[in-house]
Amino acid sequence: MTDVLITAGELAEFLKKEPCVIIDTRNPEAYGAGHLPGAVNVHEIFTYLATSTPEGMQELKTKFADAFGAAGLSGKETAVIYEQSMNSGFGQSCRGYYLLTMLGYPKIKVLHGGYDAWAAAGLPVTTDVPSPVKASFTVVPEAGDILIDAKTMLAAVGKPGIALLDVRDIDEWIGESSSPYGKDFCPRKGRIPGAVWLEWYRMMKPTAEGPRFKSKNEILAECATVGITENTPVYLYCFKGARASNTFLALKNAGVKDVRMYFGSWNEWSRDPALPIEEGLPTEAKLTTKAA
Repeated sequence: MTDVLITAGELAEFLKKEPCVIIDTRNPEAYGAGHLPGAVNVHEIFTYLATSTPEGMQELKTKFADAFGAAGLSGKETAVIYEQSMNSGFGQSCRGYYLLTMLGYPKIKVLHGGYDAWAAAGLPVTTDVPSPVKASFTVVPEAGDILIDAKTMLAAVGKPGIALLDVRDIDEWIGESSSPYGKDFCPRKGRIPGAVWLEWYRMMKPTAEGPRFKSKNEILAECATVGITENTPVYLYCFKGARASNTFLALKNAGVKDVRMYFGSWNEWSRDPALPIEEGLPTEAKLTTKAA
């Protein structure tokens, strides 16, 4: 795949040559204080909580096809998405990348390092709010294969060869907290049985300019620690599909061929008492179980 990540310097050049629609995923206050020239604020990319019923999945697609169309994306422009920095918004720019990919949008870039990288490079920012021309956004139905529902996730529990990858923070993984929004935000704490765990931060490393994604080989080395190779089908989840989107981008960039996401994630799974969970500290045996 072509590299989705684009540096601030590369983007400044790219904007001179290519038609682009820039999407700022931050909250309206941060956007209002200053943003990239021409950027449209679509904070719902981050806030929207999805459910994986057929109606919920249809609503997700309709909602974001409308939102991206309203921002001016017709398929001819490159969508450029950014957040504040790569670790301050729980992967929200990557959630935009995942949503656009799931809808079949052909050209997508994520600003590597986010707004902070752009500002640090001394590139222009503005408080002017654009008035985008609404475009007709086309959904490509077959692109939606990367979106999986609770039923598909449940069918994969205990299935050898598929890696269920949990990328939440440590307190959520061991069942001390149910969410980043508070320990008891969801009715149940724990994890999907048989899941392996790589905290989403591990896809990135600190640099003098702030967090940046690791190289492809470094990401594959992280994956190898839980038995994931380029050929392992990976079903990702987090709390609501933001942090998992950061990992989705990392794995796709590293060449992992089949990566899908359970977008309803723990927010949905924990609320259905019929779905199984594992609680407490994972046992040694489970930690060393390798996905084929």
